[in-house]
Amino acid sequence: MLHANATLINYYHLCHRKMWLHANQIRMEHTSEAVAEGKQLHEHAYPQRAEKYREIILDGSKIDFYDPYDKVVHEIKKSDKLEHSHVAQVQFYLYLLRRNGVEGATGLIEYPKLRQTQTVQLAEEEVSMVESWVRDIERIVTSERCPDRIARSKCRSCSYFDFCYAAEEP
Repeated sequence: MLHANATLINYYHLCHRKMWLHANQIRMEHTSEAVAEGKQLHEHAYPQRAEKYREIILDGSKIDFYDPYDKVVHEIKKSDKLEHSHVAQVQFYLYLLRRNGVEGATGLIEYPKLRQTQTVQLAEEEVSMVESWVRDIERIVTSERCPDRIARSKCRSCSYFDFCYAAEEP
């Protein structure tokens, strides 16, 4: 059974603890203003998208905007602060498409607030890299032990911040 999905790939590149908690049904995103802002941007940044592109679900991952004619995955992000995890997420989508018989697909990460885009591809030599992420995610999320938290400045904006730092005094 494949546990990895696009959300876990994204979280894998951010914080293994966050990934493990999410995979083990401990969800905090509903309390996050940043997540709500991202959903709002996703719904309103490109209103014509729903008519033009398809939403597809592959192996438990949902690609919100896929252009089947040009074979382009469109991913909308509110900022580029977490760029590496965004690229990894789109590479995972491309991996899933390839695994399901769609060859030659590319990705486009769109940052409407910055008015920037980034093209993403999955080269043949990168497939094994994605597969190693999947194996590592499988190992981590099936572990009985939650990974230790990381001490990073970006933790303050994470939806899991209160969960991870609840026992600490300010």
